[in-house]
Amino acid sequence: MKFINNHQILLAVAFLPLWGHAQEAKQDSIQEVTVHANRLQIPFSKDNRNVEILNAAQIKQLPVKNLNEVLGLLNGVDLRQRGPFGTQADVSIDGGSFEQTLILVNGAKVSDSQTAHHSLNLPIPLDAIERIEVLRGAAARIYGVNALTGAINIITKTVDKSSIQANVYTGSSFKNRDEEAKDGIYYHAGTQIGASWFNDKHQHQVYYNKEKSNGQRYNTASQNDKIFYQGNLALDGNNEVEWLGSYMYNRFGANGFYAAPGDRESEEIVETIFASISSKHQLSERFYLSPRITNRYNEDDYRYFKHNLSSARSRHYTNAFSMELNSRYHTTFGDFGLGLESRLDRIASSNMGVHNRNNHGAYAEFRTEQLKNLTVNAGAYINYNTQYGWQVYPGIDLGYNITRSWKVVFNTGSSQRIPSFTDLYLNQRPGNIGNPDLFSEDAWQTEGAIKFQSTNFIAHGGYFYRNIRDFIDWIKTDVNDPYQPFNIGKNKVHGINTNFLYTFQVNNIRYRVNLGYNYLDSSLEQTEGVTSKYSLENLKHQGKLLLMANNRIWNASIANRFHQRISDKSYFLTDLRIGYSFPFLSVYADAQNIFDVTYIETSAIPMPGRWYSLGIKYEWGR
Repeated sequence: MKFINNHQILLAVAFLPLWGHAQEAKQDSIQEVTVHANRLQIPFSKDNRNVEILNAAQIKQLPVKNLNEVLGLLNGVDLRQRGPFGTQADVSIDGGSFEQTLILVNGAKVSDSQTAHHSLNLPIPLDAIERIEVLRGAAARIYGVNALTGAINIITKTVDKSSIQANVYTGSSFKNRDEEAKDGIYYHAGTQIGASWFNDKHQHQVYYNKEKSNGQRYNTASQNDKIFYQGNLALDGNNEVEWLGSYMYNRFGANGFYAAPGDRESEEIVETIFASISSKHQLSERFYLSPRITNRYNEDDYRYFKHNLSSARSRHYTNAFSMELNSRYHTTFGDFGLGLESRLDRIASSNMGVHNRNNHGAYAEFRTEQLKNLTVNAGAYINYNTQYGWQVYPGIDLGYNITRSWKVVFNTGSSQRIPSFTDLYLNQRPGNIGNPDLFSEDAWQTEGAIKFQSTNFIAHGGYFYRNIRDFIDWIKTDVNDPYQPFNIGKNKVHGINTNFLYTFQVNNIRYRVNLGYNYLDSSLEQTEGVTSKYSLENLKHQGKLLLMANNRIWNASIANRFHQRISDKSYFLTDLRIGYSFPFLSVYADAQNIFDVTYIETSAIPMPGRWYSLGIKYEWGR
């Protein structure tokens, strides 16, 4: 009872300014943005999909320090960390597996073909992010394979001024680590330096970030280095070029991460390089064209026994080279989107061998607003994979405007997830082994929802049904057997999702209240007597309440989230941030998991309890 009362007191304090001055609230328009989680780049107010957007201003106020922590606060997103501070995490949407969610940067696919355990190896600092878009539901019509349950698109900023910045932060639980670790208080520390250069014709930004932690448990210490660079060149008013390069080095103790209890002495080192170059051409008032080339290279050195590298060591070298051509054509009766793309995947591995596969796709979509009160977006993606052959993903989105504020939407479509190289070829006996006879997962999802939008209030409530055929899960029938993936049958999910966003301003103070709730009812055809590695921990109930207030000088936020998994494991977490700005300098203090809740996000790995952080950021710009 005391735990509940503490939460009630905290929320009451947070809402006190709202209760006292609500009658003074002024209308405050919510910024209209163009959703890039769609090839046709539809304005948010006209989109017929379940899309959530978190922009840079909101991210800056939240009690977060890296991308993983931000994703954990998004509606319908299940972030399951094996260690804090970006060590290793899996992300999924609406009860899907972590390999059924596609990760993109500026629309370019960065998901890892070796294993989706590495898909979040993204060296993008929060200061370089313009916004994060989450597209929920079957997204294969838009993005092709592996967008089975949705896509997360990270949009980076375009430089608008020259600046220099430095950010230093540290934190601790002020508690000793577990008895086995025996080396003092658990801590983390990080520093980031960055610079941007703005010119009318070209812009550049570069960041370097370094973080280190001694780990909250035995053999979970981590360190990572990140480098991010982006440049833009405006050739003229209708043509521009953009390029991006990034590098990440991530080293961490992996005690219990993948093959507990035998991996107590394991360690993993992951290095990721991602580069892209694209151009945008408005060739006429009607025709737009954008080609892009990307390359993602990943090295994964997994040491099952870190003190004996001659035994049970796995080294994987993966490369994915992609080419895209996207276009839009505007007519008086609607817009057409057409495009082609190819991805060439290669892996050379000490325990998977050498494998190549290519993926080629083409899409076409059409959108019109010419029907009274009705918007239609329909299309299909045709895909050929050298390992799994041809597949077509049709889909349609409909939106009917009841009034200027109320809208009913409906969408349905198919999607697919191709097994990763790890699914197919892994050989880590006695830990995990692959299955080269796997089929790809195929799904169909249908969703209906009602939306409301005014100048300061956005609401969404919907229901969806998803049916996945040939669902892949890692299972074993005996405790001494290795885990191995099989197409075990159908995975059916009924889901309800709601999200409410209210923004207003009182006496130069801007308030933001974001409330969301999701319910999932999933069933899985599974043989009795088997143990599942992933599927038995999906979320059943998920709730969030984000409260933010700020003016020109200070900001404060409280992030509350409730998770209950189908195993009945549940936890309620509350994080707090207070920040204050001086000329060229800002300070912020975070208190995460302030009620010191004991919880687990994946496997049997306990996450940190109460945690305090302090940061100082300097920024000079003109």
